Amino acid sequence: MKRILKYILFALAGALLIGTFIFLFKKSKPEKELYQEVTADIRTIRKTTIVTGKIEPRNEVNIKPQINGIISELYKEAGQTVQANEVIAKLKVIPDMNSLSSAQSRVRLAEINLSQAKTNFEREKVLYDKSLVSAEEYDQVLQAYNQAKEEMSAANESLEVIRDGVSKSNATGSSTLVRSTISGLILDIPVKVGNSVIQANTMNEGTTVASIANMNDLIFDGNIDETEVGSITEGMGVTITIGALQDYSFGATLEYISPKAVEVNGANQFEIKAAVHADSGKTIRSGYSANAEIVLAQADSVLAIPESTLEFSGDSTFVYRKNGEKYDRVPVKTGISNGVEIEITEGLDKGDIVRGNRIIKDE
Repeated sequence: MKRILKYILFALAGALLIGTFIFLFKKSKPEKELYQEVTADIRTIRKTTIVTGKIEPRNEVNIKPQINGIISELYKEAGQTVQANEVIAKLKVIPDMNSLSSAQSRVRLAEINLSQAKTNFEREKVLYDKSLVSAEEYDQVLQAYNQAKEEMSAANESLEVIRDGVSKSNATGSSTLVRSTISGLILDIPVKVGNSVIQANTMNEGTTVASIANMNDLIFDGNIDETEVGSITEGMGVTITIGALQDYSFGATLEYISPKAVEVNGANQFEIKAAVHADSGKTIRSGYSANAEIVLAQADSVLAIPESTLEFSGDSTFVYRKNGEKYDRVPVKTGISNGVEIEITEGLDKGDIVRGNRIIKDE
């Protein structure tokens, strides 16, 4: 019995030894390398770039008051449409003290001149009625009197405008009323009732009462890198996508390329603008962030393969073309690339199988 058990143990030990040897032999034997394979085929390749920017109205107008004052009433709010010459706000006048003082002084002087001119006229008229002075002398005195009356009227009107913002003769065109200069959509009214506003002059830009734009005439404004600006021209088509409007894109026409670069984060970039052609039923807001896709180059119906299958050596480019059970290293010439696929101009034919990336097996 002991002898049989001994034989069994020897057999098990031998089997374990042989199994270990076979396992180690298989592990040491190099596995056959497997590769993905792709077929050279006819495709259309587009080289594109994405330009980030925003949507803006072509012309945005800031409405400013004609006089200094305080907002007493607001008749419009942001988001409403307005017509040209329509009233947006009303002002309570705060007269400039220097101007007011000068206007009052002008009125007093005009009163003195008018009083003297009237006295002279009345004396001259008595003499003229008695034929003691010539008609020419009488006409000169009459003219001076009429001029004094006109100056008095102008001085009073000037005082009314400075003091009240409006005169009796131009009440319908009061400068206390802030009117829109264009028809469009009110984008913003940055003032409130009670805010002080000042008119534009050589010393300051004045207070903006409202910003108005025609939202039917929009443009895309962005910057393109100097390495790509040479591939675009005015009149090219552009595809615009807006992050706030998912699954919606629309066309645009490139209409402006800046002749001068600006430095953005250390890179030279050129400003571009494109006229937007969006659907009238879509609401597009001023300031939307947007992306413009521009086709820099395109090749239609060309032989192409994935760019990852290429091998570069010096100035030459190679691929591994399948030949039976092996791959032949053959030189090729390339055309345009979109970063994923590349055009092959020489070295391959349609239907040729090319070696791709190596297949790595899971352990």
